[in-house]
Amino acid sequence: MIPPIASRFVAGETQAEALEHARQSREQGIYTICNVLGEHYHDRAAASEDVDRYRQLCRDIGRTDLKACISVKPTQIGLGIDESTFQDNLGTIVETARDMGVFVWIDMEDRTTTDATLDAFERFVTEYPEMGVCVQANLRRTEEDLHRLVDLPGTIRLVKGAYDEPEAVAYTDRSAVNEQYRTHLKYLFSETSAGAVAVGSHDPQMIDRAIELHDAYGTAFEIQMLMGVREDAQTELAEEYDVYQYVPYGEKWASYFFRRVIERRENLSFALRAILER
Repeated sequence: MIPPIASRFVAGETQAEALEHARQSREQGIYTICNVLGEHYHDRAAASEDVDRYRQLCRDIGRTDLKACISVKPTQIGLGIDESTFQDNLGTIVETARDMGVFVWIDMEDRTTTDATLDAFERFVTEYPEMGVCVQANLRRTEEDLHRLVDLPGTIRLVKGAYDEPEAVAYTDRSAVNEQYRTHLKYLFSETSAGAVAVGSHDPQMIDRAIELHDAYGTAFEIQMLMGVREDAQTELAEEYDVYQYVPYGEKWASYFFRRVIERRENLSFALRAILER
C-alpha cells in the first residue's frame, strides 16, 4: 500500500487505481497519460512482464470512454538487453494499442538511449500515427533531432530535461536551458506539419509562450504536467486547452516518489509537512 505522503505523485500500485484516478481527472477536464513504473531492466522476463501489463492497460483503456493514453520507457521494455528486443516489444505494444485505438508515448531517458528511442519512434509512427516521443531541450543535439522529427506524423513532447548530463552534451545553466526551450518551441510550432506539439512543462512562462505560438501559428498542441505538481493550474488551463496529466502507478513507486520530492523545493516542503502532521 502506498503511504499518503506518496499518493500525491503516484496513483497507486494497481492498474485499477490508475484508471480510477483517470476517471476522476476526466471529471475535471484533464486527460491522462498512464505509466507503469519500471526502468533499467536487464532481464527479458521482467521486460516481458511489463509489456503484458501495457497490453492489458491498452485493452482496458480501449473499452472505456476515457481519453487516456500510455507512456513506456525504452529501458523498461528491453533496451537494456538490446535494441532488437526493445523494438520487438514496442511493436507488440503498438499492435495492441492500434487495435484498441490508444495513443502511445515513448518516454526519453538519458543521452545513451536517445538514438535508439528516436529510431524506434520513426519506425513505428509511420505505421501508427497515434504515437509521440519526448525530446529534451537541455541536450545540445536536440536542434538536429527536431529537424529529423518535425515532418513525421505523431506528437513531439518538449521537456527541459531532468537527467544530470555532462556539459559536453548538454546545457547545464538554467537560463541556457530556458533559452533553448523557447527556441525549440518556436521551431516546433512554426514547422510542425503532420503532427502536434506537447508542451511538457510546469513553468508558467513556457506555457504562456506556447499559447502565444499556438495563437500565432495555429499548430495543434497540448499541455502536459505531472500528477501532484501545479494541479490547480492544470484544472484552470483545462478549461481552455487540452491538458494531460502524467500518472504513474505500480509496485516500484518508491524511487519515483523520492525523485519527485528532491527535484522541486515545493515538493520537498509538501513531503515534510505531511510527515510532521502525522
